[in-house]
Amino acid sequence: MLRHHDLVFMRHFSMVIGGLMLLTLVLILLGIYINNSAERESTGVSEARVAERLRPVGAVYAGDTGRAAMAAAAEAARQAAASQVAYGGSTDGGFIYQQLCGACHTSGAGGAPTLARAAWTDRIAQGPETLLRHAIEGYQGSAGIMPARGGNPSLTDEQVEVAVTWMLDNLQ
Repeated sequence: MLRHHDLVFMRHFSMVIGGLMLLTLVLILLGIYINNSAERESTGVSEARVAERLRPVGAVYAGDTGRAAMAAAAEAARQAAASQVAYGGSTDGGFIYQQLCGACHTSGAGGAPTLARAAWTDRIAQGPETLLRHAIEGYQGSAGIMPARGGNPSLTDEQVEVAVTWMLDNLQ
């Protein structure tokens, strides 16, 4: 008698599981149908986002048209950088030193000379024009690396010049 109850239970349990599987399949198919039949609104914002994600990372410049395109891209980048001047356009050499230059020139990171006169003797002998050119364009020598504009491309030439002058005036 006990065996008969087990068979009945297994039959009912199997039917419940089969029914739940069928219900799951019906719900999945209904969801797919509803998703595919819904109309999609096309907005300019979403299309612009898709276009931005799909645009090429770089460009290929070849021949005369390539040189012209490269020159135009460089000019556009220069104008964009010019509109974003660092530190509000401040020409306070001490402020610029504290905000940017001091990160390396205080600790000597990357071979940067500290504000000790002995560290600058050979550099000063090259002349102030050379020091300024290295600060603006960047320089890699045997003693270390000086990134262009101290690593901040939005610094103007004038800001770099006042920072270099401030550093030379404050050597100890």
